[in-house]
Amino acid sequence: MKLKELESCLQEVDVFEDPKVLLEQYPTTPHIAACMLHTIDTRYNDIQGKLIGDLGCGCGVLSIGAAMIGASLCVGVDIDEDALLICSQNAEEFELNNIDLVQCDLGSVEEGMWNKQFDTIIMNPPFGTKRNKGIDMMFLKLALGMATDAVYSLHKTSTRDHIQKKAKEWGVEVEVVAELRFDLPATYKFHKQKSVDIEVDFLRFSHPTKSQASKR
Repeated sequence: MKLKELESCLQEVDVFEDPKVLLEQYPTTPHIAACMLHTIDTRYNDIQGKLIGDLGCGCGVLSIGAAMIGASLCVGVDIDEDALLICSQNAEEFELNNIDLVQCDLGSVEEGMWNKQFDTIIMNPPFGTKRNKGIDMMFLKLALGMATDAVYSLHKTSTRDHIQKKAKEWGVEVEVVAELRFDLPATYKFHKQKSVDIEVDFLRFSHPTKSQASKR
């Protein structure tokens, strides 16, 4: 599927009508989602025929896009029942039968659960700017345990040094695939401006091969 066609389809995905501030429910824009997924597929071949996990899937734009591209199965996981309902309705509208949804509080997942159960994890985790400071790193560490091939994730550019340090501690490779500007619209009452541009890194994490690990 071509990039423009994918973005056009994702523009039809319904998003939150009443987003929950404490869950940091900001939908991934169709443009960013399409660019992420197209890059993951064409540059790294990590979508078509793969088992995909989407942590904090929200209304499902990443799961739906991956399913359209040709993932064997996409499993969207979210704590919010309302978000999963919208995601399910979106999947039905596009007549996609390769999406499963799981309601789960990822913060309470036991270590080792779903260990290496997915080929690829694709996610836009909460940035942890509200109540749950550090939740972005919790999502990331969990995702690394779940994926056999790679984890793709969005994180604030201001946290890049910290993430690179943690990746080294965890023994994983990290690549800055792209630097993006995430346009956050005025979604909540406390927002003073119509929108705010946030600098965001699109990152790829992977486990080193045995030959790479032996050189360390």
